[in-house]
Amino acid sequence: MSEHFEVEPLGDHEYLLRARAGEEMIQSRFRASETVAEQLHATSADEQRLVEETAEFLAEHQPVIDLPPMVDLDDVAACYDDYLEQLSRRLASSGT
Repeated sequence: MSEHFEVEPLGDHEYLLRARAGEEMIQSRFRASETVAEQLHATSADEQRLVEETAEFLAEHQPVIDLPPMVDLDDVAACYDDYLEQLSRRLASSGT
């Protein structure tokens, strides 16, 4: 299920993600770790796309309303064995 996410850069590798869950607007901060970016061969210019794709990935695994207030991409990689592989595919298919 594809969600609509708004991603706003906050600086210092952090992003504010907004999404609608029914009538409720949720917000979650995402930290784009340099470690994950390096593992995916992504540049700093790709960070926002990493966050967007990570949000989509998480929405496929849990309700959006359950996203924690702070999401670190290192933590996502540690929790989901297929995260890096899935993100690599998503970025390749989007031309990033």
